[in-house]
Parts: sequence; structure tokens; C-alpha cells
Amino acid sequence: MASTTTIPLPRRLPPNVTPEAFQTFISRAQSIVGVENVTVVDSQNPLEDGTYMDNCKTHDMHAVYERDYFVASAIVAPRGVPEVQAIVKLANEFVVPVWPFSAGRNVGYGGTAPRVPGSVGIELGKNMNKILEVSVEGAYALVEPGVTYFSLYDHLVKTGLREHLWIDVPDVGGGSIIGNAVERGVGYTPYGDHFMMHCGMEIVLPNGELVRTGMGALPEPGNTPGLAAHEQKPNKAWQLFNYGFGPYNDGIFTQSNLGIVVKMGIWLMPNPGGYQAYMITFPRDDDLSAIVDKIRPLRLQMVLQNVPTIRHILLDAAVQNPKSHYTDKNTPLTEADMDEIAAKLNLGRWNFFGAVYGPEPIRAALLEAIKAAFLTIPGSKFYLPEDRKEERGVLHMRSDTLQGIPSLDELKWVDWIPNGGHLFFSPIAKISGADAALQYEVTKRRCREAGFDFIGNFLVGMRDMHHIVCLVFDREDPEQRLRVRWLMRTMVKDCAAHGWGEYRTHLALMDQIANTYNFNDNALMKLNETIKNALDPNGIMAPGKNGVWPATYDKEQWVLGGDEEWAPPGTQAAAGTKE
Repeated sequence: MASTTTIPLPRRLPPNVTPEAFQTFISRAQSIVGVENVTVVDSQNPLEDGTYMDNCKTHDMHAVYERDYFVASAIVAPRGVPEVQAIVKLANEFVVPVWPFSAGRNVGYGGTAPRVPGSVGIELGKNMNKILEVSVEGAYALVEPGVTYFSLYDHLVKTGLREHLWIDVPDVGGGSIIGNAVERGVGYTPYGDHFMMHCGMEIVLPNGELVRTGMGALPEPGNTPGLAAHEQKPNKAWQLFNYGFGPYNDGIFTQSNLGIVVKMGIWLMPNPGGYQAYMITFPRDDDLSAIVDKIRPLRLQMVLQNVPTIRHILLDAAVQNPKSHYTDKNTPLTEADMDEIAAKLNLGRWNFFGAVYGPEPIRAALLEAIKAAFLTIPGSKFYLPEDRKEERGVLHMRSDTLQGIPSLDELKWVDWIPNGGHLFFSPIAKISGADAALQYEVTKRRCREAGFDFIGNFLVGMRDMHHIVCLVFDREDPEQRLRVRWLMRTMVKDCAAHGWGEYRTHLALMDQIANTYNFNDNALMKLNETIKNALDPNGIMAPGKNGVWPATYDKEQWVLGGDEEWAPPGTQAAAGTKE
């Protein structure tokens, strides 16, 4: 064990932990995972944001406050399940909060940064990155937290299994398969709801105990007596039947602070026997309502097989070029500006991307039904990838994504302005043209008031819409950081007033959004807090995540949101800027 005198002090100590206790904790952690797998986040080294693929593990690379606010005190990278268990038990001994993350690329929502400054980050993806099994017969994979969409795709290609199995990918492929599923992220094939497509978890609880959910709780015959729990051969049906027997627990380990998922099964899509991506463009901004109302019956009937997307022109413009390519303006673009960009790119003000899957007769029949529905909207145009002559246009990019080929193409829109940082604002609504139009009007108006361009899209699930507003701001400009925080908080209030709630959010908004889900005197939060305090009495596991605080914390002292002293110029509430 290293001498504590050689261990530096961090930029931010964990709350209520003395310097001496912190140094002892780190020394003990080094003895568990190895010195090379422990990093203290000290003030001698600058907080570097890194890049998406070479991402920082210490803080939010797209910080909305100062970089050293949501910052870890140290990063610990276990090499296996027993070391995860040992670190969790050590955290209980010292009452040190920990913040687990997988690949750490949850960008737009806080990345690897902890909700409680000074928490110890547990980096699962560095060493725990094995693909444990791929079954062609069962069409599933069993993976560790460090397995990304890129790594699983590459494995399928190298082993020849890509001929049999496809993965579903989100917009950018560097994220953890486990991390994305437990945050309830989405992709775009028929397997686009990632949590829906998971099957079976192995979880380290806040006391260090290991559990397997669903059929994994039933021991597989033939295991060697005395074998450690994490090494025991799993039940053959673990990745085939989600529920097992009794209460279904998997959901409480998503977007939560009740445990660390160290293994998970994910269903893979059998090769459908044929595939065709397409794009339909719509010329007018007010076509949105008609588009959504066309989608609803087709999606419910499964004529639209995959997760269709309706993309705003500025999203499609931004993935091809920065704003400076189109204009010299640094103010929000006008309707005329956007019409000009759409004409220049030969795109619509809204662009619909989808795909059909299956043998050629099935694809042909589906495409005819889709064309018959959407091409009744005046001015709409239908394209296949070969119809587009640009070198790598948006349809070519989406054609890869919609067949489960991961890429980094969508990162380009973050460079819409210099020093681009970004946040996602993600309200849910029913599949309704009226709701889509109103939600778009509310969010676009607020974006303009705050001085930002509206960039966004609608993702259509089985019976809901995810409206993803992509907020791009200059992360080196304190005034823009202030404005984007005001914008996010204002849109949360606006949407709650219409009955729309966000499905996922950045660290800074977690408490505010949790408080909008307040039916019956916050009955859901009371339930979440009861479970939290029962499973984690010391409150060490990701305190404050998504607004769930343990009893060991004074919640009111930790809630953020009183610092946004800004309002749109010319309004009565305008009070200058401050950070």
C-alpha cells in the first residue's frame, strides 16, 4: 500500500471527508485496483476536455458551469467484478460518494461528471470491456460496460457474424452498450429502444453484493461448487427471457443510483434479408404537423418498421458544415436564411429519414405504402441514397446508421459555432401533429430569445415522440453558458405547463425535472427515496442522480437553479448577466 504522504489532494474533496481520510481511501483503492488504475484529480494538472473518442474522465467536457464545478476527486478503474465490489465496500467504509460510468461518452447530458462535486468516479470501461458471448441461435450478446457500439460491430465483422446479426446504434458509435441502455437511450432500427432490447443484468448493489436479474437468478446446473458468484456459468435462458419469476427489478437500475451494472445481455437483430434507406423532404416549416399525423397510423401498424426521424434543416446543415459556411451572422438565423440553406443543400425545411427491412417484395410493398402517404403533402420529394449526388450527404450517413453501422458523422453539428459545447433537451409527447407543432413553436421561440439557433429533430417510437433539441453554445463564453442554463430551465417550465416531461437530462437540470414528476404530492419521488435509503443507507452510490437524494444529504442544500439571473433583452425580468 502506497504511503499516504505521496498522494496529492484533489481539487475538490468529497463532502465531509477530511484530507487525511481521502488520502487513506486512495491508498486503499490503489491496493485493490493497482496504482496505475487510480488517478487523483489535483490542481496541478489542467482540466482538459479532450475529444469525443479521447474523452475526459474528470469533468463535463461540455461544461455549463465552470469546468471545476461538476468535477471528480479521483478516478478508479476496476479490473473486474470483485474489484468493483471491493471499491463499493471501501466507499461505504469511508462514506465517500462514488459515480460509476462506462465509456464516459454520455455527452450532452454531463459526460462522466458527478452530480456531487468531489465524488470518486468509477471508470468501468477502461478494463472491463469484454464481449463475453455472441449467440447466433439466440440473437443476443452478453457484454461488459466497456463494450461500445464500435467494438461490438467490429467483432461481428471480424468473426463473420455480421452476415447473421445486426446491432442497433445511436447517432454516434463510441458509447457503451450498457451505458446507453441503462440511460434508456435510443437507436434507429426496429430494435431502437435499447432498454426494451436488453435481457438480463448482473449488478453490484450499494453494499457490494452481486445479483443477477431475471433468469440469471436461477443457477445453471453443473457449476463447480465454491466458484465465485461472478464466475458462475449463467442460466441458458438468461438472455432469452427478461422476467424470470417474481418482481421484475431491471427497471430500477436504469437512470438510477441503486447499483452498478457489470454485465448485460442485449438482443441483436437477425439479418432481415434486405434493406433500403430513404429520405423524404418537405419544403415548408409548417409541414411538421402533417408529417407527424401521417406517421402515427403507419408506425402503429408497423408499416414504418424502424424508429423514423424528422430532422430540422439546421441539423442537416450542421452535420455538413459549420454556420460560418452559410452566413456571416452570429445571431439566430431567420426563416429566409433557413429557406436559402435548404435550397442550397437541396433539402427540405424538414427531412424524414427511414428504412424498410426484409426480402425485396416486402420492401417494395412497404415503400409504396410510405410514398402513397407522404407524397400527398405538397412539394414533398422522395429519395434513395443513389439519387443523391453529393459525396457524403445526410442520407448516406443515415443509411449506415439505419442498418446498424456505427459512425462519428453526427458529431459534426457540435462544431456549428466555434468552441462548440452542447446540451440535449429531450421532452416526450404523443405522436400528434398538434403536439409536435406546439412543442416546436415553444422551443424554437425560447431558443431565439436566448440567442441560439434551433437545431433538433423528432424521433418516433412505438407510441411516443422524443423531441431532441440540440443546443450548441460556446463553452468558453461564460455569458453563453449562463444563457443556455436559463434556456434549459425555462423550457423545462414551459413543457411541464403543457404536460410534457423530459426523459433524460444534464446534471444541472436533474432536480428541476424530477420535481415536475410530482403527481400526488411527489409520490413517485417518495417511493424512489424509500428504495434508495433501504439499499444504500450510507448514500454512497451516485447521490443526487436524477433528483434522488439519500437521507444522508440535505437535499435543499444541493439543488441547483437559483443563479440564472438573466432574461431576454427587452423583457421586464432582464437583470444583466451573472455566473
